[in-house]
Amino acid sequence: MFGLCESKRTRAELRRGLGLPVERCNYLHRYLVPWTADAHPDAKRAHYAVAALIAARPRTARDLPAPGAADSEGGGARRARANLGAALGQAVTRGVLKPATAESALHLMSRQSADAVHPGLPALTRQLLTGGIPVDWAVLVEDLSWWNRDRDRIATAWLESYFRITSAQTAPDDTGADIPDVTEENQR
Repeated sequence: MFGLCESKRTRAELRRGLGLPVERCNYLHRYLVPWTADAHPDAKRAHYAVAALIAARPRTARDLPAPGAADSEGGGARRARANLGAALGQAVTRGVLKPATAESALHLMSRQSADAVHPGLPALTRQLLTGGIPVDWAVLVEDLSWWNRDRDRIATAWLESYFRITSAQTAPDDTGADIPDVTEENQR
């Protein structure tokens, strides 16, 4: 899909689909029907959304290597690749996003249907990419494809990835000084 974005005209036509349902993406059909003709409607929408997001990447992000390219050879590499929660966690640790903003976005998305998640992705991914945070588009396509059928599992994975990265940066020391003695209270 990255090869499609070589042409300015193609990029412009693909960007017209940002945040829109497939039915309103008339300019994208020319490019995406070969890959999505027999796809489930949710998978088709995910491909259209991510194609538009890839085409809308800022110029600085277009020159970066695709994330996960080195991981794509192994059969189990998908789970080792970063999801959107991990990207948001990296954005927080690098100071691109404030922790409250990233966490709020994740919690909001985790409660929404795909109809509400898709329109918010362009602004969120633009912030990430502008800050130099890579987005693994293949993982995002897969997650969005399954969102309406397996939202809780995907949202949990995003939140776990986010907190795994952000808590590694702010892990408290292991001295135990901050841990209150609860044995007395438990004995009541």
